[in-house]
Amino acid sequence: MDVSKYKYYLPFSVKNVERNDNSMRPEQLYFRVLPRVVPCNQVSRIVIEPLFDYYQINKDAFYEVGVVPMEHRSRNGDFFIPSSFDVGAILNTVGVQTIKPENGCFVFEYTFEDEQEQIIYLREKAGEKKLVGAFSVYSLKEDLFGRLPLKGDLHMHSNCSDGKEPPAFVAASCRKIGLDFMALTDHGKYTPSIKAQEAFRPNDIDLKIFRGEEVHAPNNPVHIVNFGGGFSVNELFTGENSFKYQNEIEDIMQGLGAIPHGVNKFQYASCLWVFDNIRKAGGLGIFCHPYWLIYSGFSPAGRLTDYLFETQPFDALEVIGGYYKYQVDSNTLQVARYHEERAKGRKIPVVGVSDAHGCENGQLFGWYYSIVFTPSNNLKDIIQSIKDGYSVAVEKMEGESARAYGSFRMVKFALFALRELFYEHDKICKEEGLLMLEYLKGEEDVSAELRHKKGRAINSIQKLYAQ
Repeated sequence: MDVSKYKYYLPFSVKNVERNDNSMRPEQLYFRVLPRVVPCNQVSRIVIEPLFDYYQINKDAFYEVGVVPMEHRSRNGDFFIPSSFDVGAILNTVGVQTIKPENGCFVFEYTFEDEQEQIIYLREKAGEKKLVGAFSVYSLKEDLFGRLPLKGDLHMHSNCSDGKEPPAFVAASCRKIGLDFMALTDHGKYTPSIKAQEAFRPNDIDLKIFRGEEVHAPNNPVHIVNFGGGFSVNELFTGENSFKYQNEIEDIMQGLGAIPHGVNKFQYASCLWVFDNIRKAGGLGIFCHPYWLIYSGFSPAGRLTDYLFETQPFDALEVIGGYYKYQVDSNTLQVARYHEERAKGRKIPVVGVSDAHGCENGQLFGWYYSIVFTPSNNLKDIIQSIKDGYSVAVEKMEGESARAYGSFRMVKFALFALRELFYEHDKICKEEGLLMLEYLKGEEDVSAELRHKKGRAINSIQKLYAQ
């Protein structure tokens, strides 16, 4: 399909239409559009300001503004958007407002209906009615409007287990790629996550470094992440605690009654014990890579995986995880299983994680992560938001478009956020991450620069929301 002749009428750039990539709409680089996220079914005031002398406003001229809901949905059902690239025909259907520039800006008020992306067309009123630009905002229902999208990785490793770099290096690298929070989850070890925290304690940085560990309970093949727990679960079954662990598992097994044929009762009881202790620690228990392919087949065994999905003792599912490009089957199966379980009526919170074992080897790190829609960046709010279903898993490999997985509502907004909300945020995070790495080299004078940047990244997103 040749769309080049329609480049002045498309709501997205031709490049985006052809590649369907996640690039910000070009107009939103050359204009400041505030706000970009608004409450639905309420009157919002939108300001569109040209930047860089990109567009010369005729202060005496009149302009027309029309709003097209991306999904063509209206509460009143009073319009039908024609299948046309002719912006004039589209705006004739939805109607326009006539406005006059105010102090070098285009300003108008509008009630954006329903929860969806909305396209704002702005064109000159006289003459050829030249299109100034097409801009996007997203209208949200009240519960989601009160939450900010934050990016985080809840499962990764350092050289304290089988990773490549020290804990603090991993944390700084996370900020460099635009993450707002992270947890180091070394195999069987909790203290490396504390080391990551302590390395930057003298600096009041914005990156939230949470504690964590990958839990490997004895004789249990299921990998489980303790994200944010206040104590180590691995330590509860090691050393002098091993007998206590065995006794507690026996007690759980006795109380289980009949379980499906083929499910290892001990392993299932151990999973219950791990998830319960993670919750006691105030953490989030994550069921990791259920379709991890090893030499003997998938691990854990299929019957155990089935029963874990059926009873759902975990808090969140690692729906997209740290698989290399040649391991495409595993993530595909996890996504398919998630959708199948959702079709059965189960509500399954999801996360995406890199499970990276190195930040500089070009593998896994930054490929997979989570977006959590949360009232704040504190641990309690992040965990509760994930449990309540306000999260998606993101897959973003270099040179490819981002894909999001989760509930349809969350995925829709996540894709908009990736395209329109993180541009300034990610630039600021990269600057901070590089400064954090310099600090680790002993350059203590960068502390003042880190303090100066305090709050800037999250504020870059907050300012895009209607106040």
